[in-house]
Amino acid sequence: MARRWFLTLFFFGLLAAIFLGAVHTEVHRYDQRIVHQPERLNLAEWPKPRVAVVFGASVFGNGELSPVLEDRVDTAIELYRAKQIDRILVSGDNRHPSYNEPKAMHDYLVSHAVDKKDVIVDYAGRSTYETCKRAKEVFGLQRAVLVTQSFHLSRALYLANELGLDAVGVPGDIKLKSDVGYQGLREWAAEVKAYFEIHASAPAVVAGDRIEIR
Repeated sequence: MARRWFLTLFFFGLLAAIFLGAVHTEVHRYDQRIVHQPERLNLAEWPKPRVAVVFGASVFGNGELSPVLEDRVDTAIELYRAKQIDRILVSGDNRHPSYNEPKAMHDYLVSHAVDKKDVIVDYAGRSTYETCKRAKEVFGLQRAVLVTQSFHLSRALYLANELGLDAVGVPGDIKLKSDVGYQGLREWAAEVKAYFEIHASAPAVVAGDRIEIR
């Protein structure tokens, strides 16, 4: 009996490992679009405005950006100052009045000499999928530079490109290095979720009036 249980568990464990490996390979299929040295980002052939999409992350109670989010926004600022992008779309969670990632990102950008007219705010980017979907469907983007940490960037690129957004990515790892421990394990589960969002069950996305970025 014990041997039978062992063989059963081994069989299902093997199947799970094969499935997770296949999903991981699928999600990382756009990794060649990651530009690890932003100065080598070549967008000369992209029509203007060239837009960076910055994904939200935690904001403190006083409105200050968490270190993770600050790295993402600072990376976008570097691209903006180098004139590699013309607009910055900040997208994050604002599902209740006391918590507002996009506003905090907007205020940080403007306080760091980014022209207010060049900052576009998406208040309904509650997940990576929703940010990518709304970037294309609500804000009318055909191409974009995605800015987030390395541990998150592959999944973001996968979702964006599979949703029809021609995207490249720049890692936002200025001060903080990606945590390959906790974040790595978390990303395995998130990759499975992303795979099913594309191939099985697309989540509901908050709709809105079309906002063309010019």
